[in-house]
Amino acid sequence: TTKFTRASDIPVAFVEKNVKLRGKLHHITEKGLEVEHIPISVPFITSIQRKWQSKGLLLVRLAGVKLAPGGMAWLQQELKPKQMIWFQLLGRENSSLECLVLVNKGQFLSLCLNEEILRQGLGRTARIEGLHHDSRLYWKLHKRLLQAELKALKKNKGIWREESYSERIRDRISNSKFVQTLKQFANWLGGSIKR
Repeated sequence: TTKFTRASDIPVAFVEKNVKLRGKLHHITEKGLEVEHIPISVPFITSIQRKWQSKGLLLVRLAGVKLAPGGMAWLQQELKPKQMIWFQLLGRENSSLECLVLVNKGQFLSLCLNEEILRQGLGRTARIEGLHHDSRLYWKLHKRLLQAELKALKKNKGIWREESYSERIRDRISNSKFVQTLKQFANWLGGSIKR
């Protein structure tokens, strides 16, 4: 029932047990998602606690994901301000939390943003900070993230997209020295005629 306003407020046991917390999204920044923690509400106790609760946002980072330039734009398009999200604690680093971020899609479905970004080819798999390399959970999550990244690679999505043969030929022709010289000559000729 306690509202957490800083990463350091969250008990170490919560991080070690990979507890899921609920929050309301406020901002998407280069550093991560700024989320207001929404504690479990108990009717009478919650109304009393609200009077003493301080205000503050938690900085939640997508664990195991290094965003590509298009990843930030996709997140801003996909997530709405004040949207409710779930974040599973995996680690804490300074003032930020390393988490799996889940968004409800319908009544019984939820989407893991960490995996979806990789599946769309909008990021690369990175080391999951906060989890020990030798833990089962680390390898289970890392495997899931790698599989999502592999799907993007197989489907030529996002950063894994390869140019088609015709695009490569067109680029080679337009960047060739002969075509560049021809363009310069045409510009010079056009400028000479106008004078």
